Amino acid sequence: MHAFNMKGFWKITMSISFVFLWWNIGKACSQPQPQQPQVPGFFIFGDSLVDNGNNNGILTLARANYRPYGIDFPQGATGRFTNGRTYVDALAQLLGFPNYIPPYARTRGRALLRGVNYASGASGIRDETGNNLGDHASMKQQVANFADTVLQMRRLFRGDTNALNSYLSKCIFYSGMGSNDYLNNYYMPDFYTTSSDYTPKAYAAVLLQDYSRMLTQLYTLGARKVIVSAVGQIGCIPYQLARYHGNGSRCNEKINSAISLFNSGLRKLVDRFNGGELRGAKFVFLDSYQSTSDLYLNGTSYGFEVIDKGCCGVGRNNGQVTCLPLQAACEDRRKYLFWDAFHPTEVANIYFAKSSYSSQTQSYTYPINIQQLAML
Repeated sequence: MHAFNMKGFWKITMSISFVFLWWNIGKACSQPQPQQPQVPGFFIFGDSLVDNGNNNGILTLARANYRPYGIDFPQGATGRFTNGRTYVDALAQLLGFPNYIPPYARTRGRALLRGVNYASGASGIRDETGNNLGDHASMKQQVANFADTVLQMRRLFRGDTNALNSYLSKCIFYSGMGSNDYLNNYYMPDFYTTSSDYTPKAYAAVLLQDYSRMLTQLYTLGARKVIVSAVGQIGCIPYQLARYHGNGSRCNEKINSAISLFNSGLRKLVDRFNGGELRGAKFVFLDSYQSTSDLYLNGTSYGFEVIDKGCCGVGRNNGQVTCLPLQAACEDRRKYLFWDAFHPTEVANIYFAKSSYSSQTQSYTYPINIQQLAML
């Protein structure tokens, strides 16, 4: 029986390890390295159009953490109000982020640096908006949550406020608010008094006054590159089409014209902020009304065959009741503009993200596109 030569054994082991090390280094160098995101972080404020799970653990009807929501999303039903990716998921990919921006409800520590999604289904600019559906985080609460994040981030920067402010100034912020202030407030007179308290013009003005204050708070907390989204053409969503019996028009133009007052005021607010009111800030107005209108009018040229019905829902236009747990959805989601009574499909969200990221005209993004904003 041969004696075991320990010295020889270690020599062979070390040689093999060395070969493997060089092989791995060579392999790593020959493989394309993952691209760096164009901005260090991405912070998101909004409603169910961009919520990715913040409402999962609270008492509300505005939840989407059940099938068939997420039917085309790798992680399944996460709380996203669509079949796959949301607008901000697709935008995060275009900005070069390797992972989707996580929800505030479960993000702490160093992960905060890459960005956080504060969006909450049913929320609005006004605190009472969406109360008919239960609990949610209003815009005011979302800004307060971001203030809490900034405190946590300050600890990660060891109290160096200048370094933190410099970091935040390079990040992109997205805010999409206002839809529910119409859907789940102004046009719900059985639950809210706003439609008798204000004319559409006065209501738009009071919303913009409140919103301006909240966006200024974000600026004070460190936001410098900010995308603000207009309200989409909600007079044409399946929920409205199921309820509207108008003459000569398929959409509820009364709602669309009220929203247009808010949107034109928001664009003027962006001009004001960019004109020196918020020094060093760059705001981009995202014209979601125009992009949703274009898809609605020219759906077939973008590959959509069904533009007036939800892929999943109940009743007229699949819009009287939104998508129910375990309900059978349509087979080919790519042919549908709307996923349910309120929200676009993943395909539509990807189109909106691509068109706003690299838009060559000011019809979708003003005064510059999102790619240009990232490069500033």
